[in-house]
Amino acid sequence: MNSKYDEKEEYTSFLEHIKEERNGSSNFAKSLLSFVLGMCCVLAFTLWFINQEGLVKSVFGEESAITDELLGWADAIKNRGRTSFNLPAFGRAKNILLLGVDSNGEGTDKWDGTRTDTIILMNVDPKSHSVNAISIPRDSKVYIDEHGVNKINSAHAFGGIKLCKKTIEDTLGVRIDNYIMIHDDAVKDIVDTLGGVPIYVEKRMNYDDYSGKLHIHLNKGLNVLNGTQAVGYLRFRHDGLGDIGRTQRQQWFLKGLLDTIKTPQALSKLPELLSVTRDDVKTDMSIYELSQLANAARGLSDGGIQIATLPGAPNKNGYISYWILDPEKVQDVVDRLIYREDKAAGGDTSLVAGIMYSSSKAAEAEELKNTLENMGYKVNCLTMETLPHSQFIAHNNNVSNSFYNYLRKRVSTLEKIQYVYDPVRNYCVNSDFTIVLSN
Repeated sequence: MNSKYDEKEEYTSFLEHIKEERNGSSNFAKSLLSFVLGMCCVLAFTLWFINQEGLVKSVFGEESAITDELLGWADAIKNRGRTSFNLPAFGRAKNILLLGVDSNGEGTDKWDGTRTDTIILMNVDPKSHSVNAISIPRDSKVYIDEHGVNKINSAHAFGGIKLCKKTIEDTLGVRIDNYIMIHDDAVKDIVDTLGGVPIYVEKRMNYDDYSGKLHIHLNKGLNVLNGTQAVGYLRFRHDGLGDIGRTQRQQWFLKGLLDTIKTPQALSKLPELLSVTRDDVKTDMSIYELSQLANAARGLSDGGIQIATLPGAPNKNGYISYWILDPEKVQDVVDRLIYREDKAAGGDTSLVAGIMYSSSKAAEAEELKNTLENMGYKVNCLTMETLPHSQFIAHNNNVSNSFYNYLRKRVSTLEKIQYVYDPVRNYCVNSDFTIVLSN
């Protein structure tokens, strides 16, 4: 083959890669945010719907069990002002696929031929009153039926929701019961409707992409992000961690958004959320199922949510960048978060703790170290770092959600700290779990 032709073909491939990367950066992976946004939308509709007694009866019938359930729930909200994890429509634990889809440009169908730049597999368990969520990096290298090896976010573009579900089921060895898709147009409007979301921005972010109409200018420190800023924060990936760093920021954003949603001010704005998102959510779940899921979601504590990202490492095949999944660690995450292989609660004092803290948390970190050691745990790492968010990060399979809840009841410092499962020990290297104390 002609060498000049080879060089031209190689250069063309390189340009295609650059184009792909630029387009990719203009679409943000909303990660667990998809879950919250979907629930906001559904909850907005539900709270309005169930308070229309005449409408409920006309739709479901005056003697319907669904009518009784919905009206009963409405009374409970009015009388107690709180929610409960009650999911009679589910019956058993369910796997729900949450997808954040990008745009193919103005005038195109929102759902046809679009890539899923957010892929979350959520396991909702009525028995344990908890939700587990696995974030699947969009660049994960997988086999897509009839399309060969490709990035997992291409499955929806190739064959819609059917092929997307099949690809994930085949890759992880799970069954998907339902799906919820959210278009990226919803995020800006929802954040603006809520009046902004408080986020500690971990670094100064400056990036301009004029062709992609993306302009990110955020200062380090605590910010109340408006819709446009939130989109920029979620889309930013121009650092050493790339998409994985962006996934971490989405998890931090999730916590800020959850805290905002739970405020009385946010509840008063829920009807507005329905109007700004009605065209941006697609699902195969019924209103009844969604209403229960939304109610349960609002009632979750930090300890009721387990979060993990599929472990792997970046790699390149030619000019295409992939996230190469680690089969053994991926199976560990699936067994734990989807199949619920959880160790019994209790104080296993053979576990080793690590503590990382911001400068302002030095005294609190020392006190935490003493508390853990008095309980019988070894603390092998006490390190001061510039860290943006407080987290409890489990690295060992024995550091289960049950163990976290056991520890949280006995250590007040952990009361409002987010739980994350990450089997890759890239924090305190030899620790079974790492506690991060930040501003």
